[in-house]
Order: sequence, then structure tokens, then C-alpha cells
Amino acid sequence: MIYLVVALAYAAASGTRLKGHSPYIHYVVMAQDLLHGRLALADQPPDQEDWAVLDELTLVDGRTVRGVFLQAGGDPHRFKTTRGQRLVIAPEDIRSRRRVSYVSFPWLPAVLLMPFVALWGLRFNDVLFDVLFGALNPMLVYLVLRQLQERGYSRRSTVDNLWLTGLFAFGTVHFYSAVIGQTWYMAHLIGTALTALYVLAALDARHPARAGLYLGLGFLARTPIPFAFPFIVGEILRRYGPAPDTGTDAVPRTHGGARTDGGARTDADASAPAPSWIGRAIALWRRLDRGAALRALVRAALPAFAVAAVAGAFNYARFDSPFEFGHAFLNVRWTERIQRWGLFNYHFISRNLAALLVLLPRILPHAPFVQLSHHGLSVFFVTPIFAYLIWPQRRSPLQLALYLSCLLPLILHLLYQNSGWQQFGPRFSLDYTVYLMMLLAVGGYRLGPRAKALILWAVLINTFGAITFYRMSGTFYYDDLLAVP
Repeated sequence: MIYLVVALAYAAASGTRLKGHSPYIHYVVMAQDLLHGRLALADQPPDQEDWAVLDELTLVDGRTVRGVFLQAGGDPHRFKTTRGQRLVIAPEDIRSRRRVSYVSFPWLPAVLLMPFVALWGLRFNDVLFDVLFGALNPMLVYLVLRQLQERGYSRRSTVDNLWLTGLFAFGTVHFYSAVIGQTWYMAHLIGTALTALYVLAALDARHPARAGLYLGLGFLARTPIPFAFPFIVGEILRRYGPAPDTGTDAVPRTHGGARTDGGARTDADASAPAPSWIGRAIALWRRLDRGAALRALVRAALPAFAVAAVAGAFNYARFDSPFEFGHAFLNVRWTERIQRWGLFNYHFISRNLAALLVLLPRILPHAPFVQLSHHGLSVFFVTPIFAYLIWPQRRSPLQLALYLSCLLPLILHLLYQNSGWQQFGPRFSLDYTVYLMMLLAVGGYRLGPRAKALILWAVLINTFGAITFYRMSGTFYYDDLLAVP
């Protein structure tokens, strides 16, 4: 029922977008190339947005090199090869030149699209795919919330879980991301699904190998996703390390809602004070079954590293490096900035922090009366209930690992050369939104009138984004950049 309701709502918000594919179909193009055994595009890209472009040069001395001419530094003859060599190549040194384009994004979405592209080719409707696939994610989030409830970590009722599921579906940036198609958003939707599956497998360390597989596959959709590894590590340590003494009666650990000492779970267990994170960590280390924990960690790590090895081999075949997906060779307006500062640098933090935390709408004295930056709105404007997570009302054994699983991807986002532009809200936050929903579930906040008012505000704001983004850009959105030289 959740899937059906969400799918219909997403389709209604998508509206006329469903008539055809979106303007940006990198994964559809990549799927077609893979079906024909190609690692690069056969022809020129269909648009000028975010393609990796290499120059393949045959020099007069007989050498062949692949790479890019550097725009940073002032010398137009400086050339960086895919193997990291820096050469000076003047026009008279070049016998022939060929430009080759690649999709630089991690390739799992393209693999998933291959059966559909085999049937429909480049006419495949990525918007419809995103609507139908995106509707799966609220259902998966509901399953996560129900598992937290059934296993004793959340006191939420079924009605509360439905409110939180509605918040995720319609009150976060997931809403607009699911209704517009486009390469970047398809990756977010697939990454979110894998994150939810990872959580379901990792909770109580029930299926560490499966959790590791989902985490590894997440890397092939959104590279920051594996940095949420603290959750599986924390669950393994909790499973094989008994709960520490709190100085009073220790609260027995629970699995499946039952106490591990054989007794029934009581209200006293639930209301007893939780130990501090530091105290819990010390006690875990002292009493940890290290052999069992190590075996579980290895079971989780092996599939994740196996996926990473496959990704590395694919990267090497295309770019002569196992660590290069192709973003270093992006042919975009800010190529010079990337070449100067790299893809990740402290230089970008202030811009990205502003986009994430403080960007608000412009209020105008004339129509359309409100305009939004294409850097997006503050996360606390589009989903204000997330501010509750700054100070939880109740401690949970899951919280430390969940906060770390949000923090590590967030650090990458803040250092990254792009804020997420163009976006309605901070789309990169989808890499950890599932963990934010879990923190809301276990944090002890009562879903009373105030919380529900914040949820309804979020639904209203994100409905506006889902309807207007990339449909009324010239009216409600402006392109002024938060300047980063």
C-alpha cells in the first residue's frame, strides 16, 4: 500500500515530465555502450553536462598519450596523462588528435538499466524509471522503522512510523529527486535503496556479509555511501561485546526485542539510564569476544572489497588508474577550478556549508515573489524537524554509529568541489537521510502537534520543489553562484 500511494503521488508530481526521457541520460548512454562492449561513447555526447573527455594524442615522435590539457597555471601546452605524467606538448608536436568521451559516474545504475535499454534504446524513459524505483525507498524506510520498533530500539507506534515514512517520502529532498529523472538523481535513488537494505542487513549484525555487499554496491552508485561503515562495525561490536555496567543495574542487550539473559524485556529495562558512549566503548573493548567480532568484520569486508576490486578493474580499463572514475577529467565550466584545487579541498568548505545550512529563499516585491538559488535551500528549511537531532531526548545504543555514519559522508560532501548545484535542496544529504530517519525514530522526540506541524511544513516545501524544479527554473530559480575562485 505504501508503494502504491507513493508511486501515484510521485507520478502526479512528475506530471508532463513522464512523457519522455529527461535531458540528461548519461546512464542510458552508458548502458547502451556496455551492451555493445564499449567503455567509451561511440559518438559525441548528447549534451554538454558532466562528461569526462580525454584527448588521445599521437605525437610526431611516435608516442601515444591519453589525458587532458591543463587549464590552470597559464601554460596551454601543459598536458597531464591518465597515468599522472605531466608533459609539455606544443601543437607542432602532435601528429593526430582524437577526443573520447566517457560517463564519469559510478556505473551500477547503467548496469541496472541494461535490460531496459536493450529493449528501448536511447528512447528509454528514465523519468518513469525514477518514479517507480523511487517509490520503493519510502517502503524500505518503513521496513527499517518497523525493525527498530520490533527489535526494541524504537518506541514509535505504527502510526508514528507512518508519519516518519511520509516525512521521508514527501518532506525531504527525496521527493523532488524521484520525479525529474536525470543522471544525478537516479544515482541518489539507487544509493538510498542500497543504504536501506544495508541497514536491514546490518541491524544487530544479523547478516554481515549481506551488509558488506550492499555497502560495496552503494559505492557503485554514490561513492560516499561506504563511509557509513561505522554502522555495521558498531553493530558487530555490540553483538559480541556485552552491554557495560552503568554503575546501577545494567540494561541487558536485546535482540529481536528479547533480553539476551533470557528474561522478558520490561519497562525498567527501557527506562534505565543508558551508559555514556565513552563508557560503553571501554566496556565493549574489555569484554569483547574479539575472535567472533573479527570473523564478522571479515565477512562484512570481503564482499565490499570484492565490489571495490571490480570497480577498480573497470576504472583501470578506462582511465589507467583503479581509483579514477573519470571526474578528474570532467569537461565542465569549472574544469580550471578542479585542476587547481582538486575534487576535494578545504577551499570548498565555506561554500558548501552555506548551501547546506543557511541558504534561504529570496523574497521579492513582485511576481513570482519568491526565488530559490540553484545551490538549493538549507536542509533545516526543507526538513526542519532534522534540527531535533542536534540534541536527542533519549539515548540509544545505535546513536553513536548512526551519527558517525552521517558525519563521514558529510565531511566528503563539504570538501567536494560541487555543492550539488543545480538542486532544490541538499541532494547529497540523501547519502545519509536513512540514518537521519533512524535517529528520529530512536531519539525519543514525541511526535506531538509541534513535530507534526514541522513535518507538514516539510511536505509543503518539498511539494513545491517537486512541482517546480527543472520545470519553472526561469521563474522560481536563479543561477547566481556562491563564488569559489
